[in-house]
Amino acid sequence: MRPVVFLVCFMGCAGALLFESGFRFNATASMPRGFYQFVPGQAAVIEHGALVSFCMEDVSFTPLALERGYLRPGSCPGGLQPLLKVVAGLPGDEVGLAPDGIRINGQLQPESQAHSQDSHGRPLPPMALRPGRIPPGMALILSSGHPGGFDGRYFGLVHLASLRKVKPFFILH
Repeated sequence: MRPVVFLVCFMGCAGALLFESGFRFNATASMPRGFYQFVPGQAAVIEHGALVSFCMEDVSFTPLALERGYLRPGSCPGGLQPLLKVVAGLPGDEVGLAPDGIRINGQLQPESQAHSQDSHGRPLPPMALRPGRIPPGMALILSSGHPGGFDGRYFGLVHLASLRKVKPFFILH
């Protein structure tokens, strides 16, 4: 029994240390599963294609995301885990919407079509993203090539200041 207690305590301490060191584990399918680490300070310039972590600010999606298992409970103010996504659009970029997906400055984003139902046939909220120029201080984030990602298609733009750049540390294959 003692080795099990020791192992549980050791794993808990190791997990807390990794968390405090800026490491996060992604278990969702919308990005590659594995460990990611926050990029500190000056290296954290947010640009197109950057991997970012953020808390969803629109808490109206919290009950839906928890109930359906899109996100797990976590440390964000709305009670959800932070999301891990890719920056697709930045201030000044032109967003276009079409049946084949989202276009940023005319370029079709992979697997960016909005769906009316999730993978279990449940209705999804209407698309909150609107066409037009992304205003200052805002960004569009999307899943990385995952057609069913819960991302900016459904909850719209996010504040640029809320994004924290991350880098892959150990990806599971």
